[in-house]
Amino acid sequence: MYDIKALYEAESTAHAVQLRLEHPEAQIIAGGSDVLVQVREGKRAGKALISIYMLDELRGIRIDDEGNLRIGSLTSFSHITKDPLIQQYIPALGEAVDMVGGPQIRNIGTIGGNTCNGVTSADSASTLHAYEAIIELTGANGIRRVPIKDFYLRAGQTDIRPDEIQTAILIPQDSYKDTAGYYFKYAMRNAMDIATTGCSVNCRLSPDKGTFERVRIAYGVAGPVPMRAPTAEAMAAGKPVSRETVQAFAQAVLQDINPRDSWRASRALRQHIAVELASRCLTESVHRAGGAL
Repeated sequence: MYDIKALYEAESTAHAVQLRLEHPEAQIIAGGSDVLVQVREGKRAGKALISIYMLDELRGIRIDDEGNLRIGSLTSFSHITKDPLIQQYIPALGEAVDMVGGPQIRNIGTIGGNTCNGVTSADSASTLHAYEAIIELTGANGIRRVPIKDFYLRAGQTDIRPDEIQTAILIPQDSYKDTAGYYFKYAMRNAMDIATTGCSVNCRLSPDKGTFERVRIAYGVAGPVPMRAPTAEAMAAGKPVSRETVQAFAQAVLQDINPRDSWRASRALRQHIAVELASRCLTESVHRAGGAL
């Protein structure tokens, strides 16, 4: 039994924005894998809902006119994993979202919902941060684009204005071109579990594969929101592709992350895991980029 005050079904993006203005207290629902659970638990009991699930215009993946890899916010996890463009340019994202829940959740859950809920443990979030994603929001005043690092305001809160809905996630061409990445989710079990820590790394190597031209790393559950480790990124840039660089890079992440103690894991354990995952993910990224260590 779900205690829902009212359900409004959007017929277009413009209609969804209109419904947001007419019913400012209502909650947006897409696949419902988060919202319906919260309604049933009582956290959102009695809420009015605005469903955007039927808006096929917000589904699919393509390269836009600016060269961005554009992922519609209603694209399901399973479609992202199987999409040819994802497999060609950022397979790490497909692998990351393939770790969300079970098959039923991945078929119904959406990339927009996974980011809009604002939780640090979202499996897509660290990879989207590592690839410098841009969040596209559509509201009464048109389209607004927000870098993902600014989209997450605090734990459970994102920068979505009362009249807006998230319509797409953009990966800039400079962030995915000639890069290779890897995501590692550390959890207590292999399936249907929330990450204790998640780490996503990608790198771009010099033509001779001997130098790191750039490295990006981001974590989930290393702070209240998903976060990059800029000190480690800057340390690796321009350095030789070597095990010494990888180890120095991994240690440097401790200067940026801020994990907490919880019943899932202590702060000290999360720090230890973060260093180990940084090393493993960069090593695998180098191999995927055609380099050797």
